[in-house]
Amino acid sequence: MNNNIVYENAAQRKTYVGEVYDQGEHKVKEDVLNNLPEEWARLHRDGHIHIHDLDAYGLTYNCLTFDLLKGFPYSSFEGLSNSRKVLRLFEFYKSLVSKVGNEQSGGMGFGNFDLDTATLLKNLGVPEDETCLGLIRDSIAEFLQWCNDSHERMGQVSYYVTLNIGLADSDLSRYICRAVIEEFATLPPTVYKPNIVFKVKDKVNHGEQDPNHDLFLLALSCTAKKMIPTYLLCDCEADRTFDPRDLSIMGCRTRVVSDLFGATGSRGRGNIDNISINLPRLAMEVDEELPEATVDLRVDLFKKKWTAVADTVTEILLDRYRKTLERSVELFPTVHKYNLWIEDFGNAETMAENLKHGTLSFGFIGLSEAIEVLTGKKYYMGSEEYSEALDFVKYMRTYANKCIEKYHLNFSLLATSGELISGRFCEIDKTLYSNKITEKGFYTNSFHIDVDSCIPAFEKISKEGPFHTICNGGCITYVELGESPIGNVEGLSEYVDCAIKSGTHYLGFNFPLDICRGCGNKGVFDSCPECGSQEITRIRRVSGYLEILDYFVSGKKHEVSHRRKN
Repeated sequence: MNNNIVYENAAQRKTYVGEVYDQGEHKVKEDVLNNLPEEWARLHRDGHIHIHDLDAYGLTYNCLTFDLLKGFPYSSFEGLSNSRKVLRLFEFYKSLVSKVGNEQSGGMGFGNFDLDTATLLKNLGVPEDETCLGLIRDSIAEFLQWCNDSHERMGQVSYYVTLNIGLADSDLSRYICRAVIEEFATLPPTVYKPNIVFKVKDKVNHGEQDPNHDLFLLALSCTAKKMIPTYLLCDCEADRTFDPRDLSIMGCRTRVVSDLFGATGSRGRGNIDNISINLPRLAMEVDEELPEATVDLRVDLFKKKWTAVADTVTEILLDRYRKTLERSVELFPTVHKYNLWIEDFGNAETMAENLKHGTLSFGFIGLSEAIEVLTGKKYYMGSEEYSEALDFVKYMRTYANKCIEKYHLNFSLLATSGELISGRFCEIDKTLYSNKITEKGFYTNSFHIDVDSCIPAFEKISKEGPFHTICNGGCITYVELGESPIGNVEGLSEYVDCAIKSGTHYLGFNFPLDICRGCGNKGVFDSCPECGSQEITRIRRVSGYLEILDYFVSGKKHEVSHRRKN
């Protein structure tokens, strides 16, 4: 790898086409900012906020969970042999990903990959014989490999794809679920995409007597080896009242469930736009203005500052949404052709009939650092500080709820898992404030406990869980392990149980995974203990996805250097 190349996200692989795209993208972003009201642009430029996917402003929405069955092109499969039907189906999946990846700015989710694939194969009349089942398995493996290897979006970026599985209810869907897990587990360790999410649900797979419990255990054994799957906990406080088939992850952790317009669940819905607010910056401004004040006065000013920024963020979210509504349906040909959104694009009189079902999100980053600046303590180290942190996140959620009532749109609070901004915000703030908060080179994502806290995993899960219930736009909790927990499925299962009880919506397990490029040896090492090579591929999780450490942006590299096991 050429260390002189600057990567703006870890999924990026520089190419000629990508380099030309980057030049155009930077120009578009600057044009967007220059055409926004001066105050809006200033907040973004000076690091108070980050308008995500700025180049897509007013041009497209963010992410989507495909409504896969509604507009499936059965006619294109007529006359094909059973083998061709299987092959064509998975070619169709790849086509959806690559085409929709150029019609939207963010991630794509298959809400029930095992259930929906089984339904489509059954409707196509594909028999469940040895030949077809073998071809299905091979096609799944090839699809997983393709998702991992493709860096074709914008000529340089991989597609952000999530396969949600675990609710299989037939022999074929169980076979597909098993094949996804087994094939991912047996593919080389350098295959770390797509994101696979296993939905954990009582009476389906969680309990020992549940029909899919074997699949849950299989998923855990795969996680112990490759950090994938991650786990959507359908019995947590925020999700237990919903049909688990309506729950899914798109992108790295986006959550779309409740809907003012009656389309409850994530299928055919997504996030329209999101803007993240830099909490440490606001806290340091308070510290500068009220250095000797009581915590109560400092927190009160902090809330006022956040509200003032959030008022402007609301205007930007609405402006971007309204401009997106002006786009022609013809600019979304794949989404239109296959009816991937909840409403039929072809019959809708306006874009609003679909996009009104999406969400407009207030994001945030650096809660831990902000509370430390305001109170002098890390929020997870004391009960009063913890209460302040929880209270502030509730304050932000209340604000989002008021926007729902005022504008009659689906506003939400998103716990940002930001790759770029974890470093960008900190780098800007370091030019203004020199302290231990800015010196470390990154801010902690969303409401997460510091990555070097070293607190026990059960305590970390229990403390972060209550925040999941508040952050209805999406969030994730990670447990940092010192090494691969192979052979300890029971231990991972206990963490899942703890997470459900604590209210955690989405759970992932991290551990360092180093792979020798010389002999293929795996473990945690600076040089290979088998062959002595120092040519090592290091796979780590960044903002919901696994990626190669060399490609991380500077902020995430700083974070990884601080990570300690729970």
